[in-house]
Order: sequence, then C-alpha cells, then structure tokens
Amino acid sequence: QVTLVESGGKLVQAGGSLRLSCAASGRTFNGYAMGWFRQAPGKEREFVAAISWSGGNTLYADSVKGRFTISRDNAKKTVYLQMNSLKPEDTAVYYCASDGNGWPHADLKQYDYWGQGTQVTVSA
Repeated sequence: QVTLVESGGKLVQAGGSLRLSCAASGRTFNGYAMGWFRQAPGKEREFVAAISWSGGNTLYADSVKGRFTISRDNAKKTVYLQMNSLKPEDTAVYYCASDGNGWPHADLKQYDYWGQGTQVTVSA
C-alpha cells in the first residue's frame, strides 16, 4: 500500500509559476514510476508528466512540454511538478500516481495508487 498526498496547488495569474509536491508513504517508493495527471471540470483525467524510478527518464504531454518539469527526491519520497508559464487552460485538479513497473508512461489505467488531488487555478 502506498499513500500519496499532493500539495502546492493554488490560484495564480497566467504566466506565473507553481511547484506541486507529492509525498509518498507506505511501501517502498524508490522502485516506482511516478506520474502527474490533471482533470478539468467536465473533462476526462489526462496525463501530464511521468518519471522513472531513478529519475533518469521523463515523459511529458505535448501541451506542457517545455513549460513543466517533473522531478523526484527518493530520499524524501517526494515527486515534484514545476509548472512555469501557466495558462488558464492549465486549470485543473492535479493528481499524482505511482506505478510499480518503474518506467514512465501515460496510461492512467496502469497506475496503482493515487493521491486526493490539489487544485490549480490559473486566472487570465
């Protein structure tokens, strides 16, 4: 069992930056790939970014590539999402998730554990 808790979401103006954190507890974190997903009102949950267990491989959705950066600190059992140049269309609840296979991917069905989400609102 892995428990994930996101934090860092808030209201920010377009063009601003935020850093989301996802703290893990429970079973080992180090062997797990971690992903960030988001869900806007009335829309399906979508992939944002993922990182391998070692941190050496990352994957991004085209919509955030060049603006968002995913990273992890295995000693702190925490994964981060640095979001720059935010746009109103980035407004959503952001979720982190873990996958025991260790490699980053965008298939949300393959992720085993999910956090409760943190709200990010970007005003125009």
